[in-house]
Amino acid sequence: MKFEPVATVRAYERVVEQIEEAVFSGRLKPGQRLPSERELMVQFGVGRSTVREALRVLQAAEMVRSRPGDPRGPEILAASPAALHRSMHRLAKADHLGLAELLQFRMVLDGSAHLLAARLRTEDHLATLIAALAAMQEGAELGYAEFSRADVAFHEAIAKATGNPLLVTSGEVVHGVVLELIEDKLEKAADRTSLMRAWLAHHEDVLRAIHDADGQGASRLAKQALYDNYAEYVPAEQRRLLEPLLERT
Repeated sequence: MKFEPVATVRAYERVVEQIEEAVFSGRLKPGQRLPSERELMVQFGVGRSTVREALRVLQAAEMVRSRPGDPRGPEILAASPAALHRSMHRLAKADHLGLAELLQFRMVLDGSAHLLAARLRTEDHLATLIAALAAMQEGAELGYAEFSRADVAFHEAIAKATGNPLLVTSGEVVHGVVLELIEDKLEKAADRTSLMRAWLAHHEDVLRAIHDADGQGASRLAKQALYDNYAEYVPAEQRRLLEPLLERT
């Protein structure tokens, strides 16, 4: 039996861990200030370079904001959807994630978002969806760029109807990473207008299901459409990751 070498934990990592734990537990709240660098050195029993490196890591993660020359300590920041968006985008673009995993994740996200939107939507949400669908109809005549923008707006409206900002952010990231596949499909399409009209018909079905509060129907439409449009890009042996998400009648 062989053991792996033990990685050395640097002092600044321990400082980061303690501050993160205080923020996650609520002992440090957004708007509050950390002690000064000198006080942090005393409390943690470390040197100035260690404290500064820990603060650099925390600032890069957008957990604190520190201004040079500010006599007050670094400010604790509120959790930011923009920071989550950037982190998720880096993860989605990572080499160890393949298209099958990304598509599976999007099927889960879109299926859940469509179900919740159908159950929780308000009249205002419906009005936004109707406007986005109208813009898609117009975009199908004007060209792909306009059609695509309206399509993004339609999906954002569905995500926002769930009332969950995590679903909004996650959906934006995964949709953006996979979006290039639509462009590739359109580039190779013999008749782009027909293809856009087919997608438009799908969105009309989705809007009808959401209007009728048919959550299961809306979810089924979302997952089936993703599979139908993108499964051809996934190696055949990996499609088994997607098929359990399809509801067979």
